[in-house]
Amino acid sequence: MLWTIFIVLLVLWVLGFVSGQVLGGFLHILLVIAVAMLLIRVIQGRKPI
Repeated sequence: MLWTIFIVLLVLWVLGFVSGQVLGGFLHILLVIAVAMLLIRVIQGRKPI
């Protein structure tokens, strides 16, 4: 589930970056949150469900 969210946010971030829309800043924030969640999960060593 986390990987799916990460991939979706990554795709949206790339689209926002390429198009240069106003939502680009918001998507950058979402991407940072997704990466932070991913790092926390890896550091904690939880196994995926």
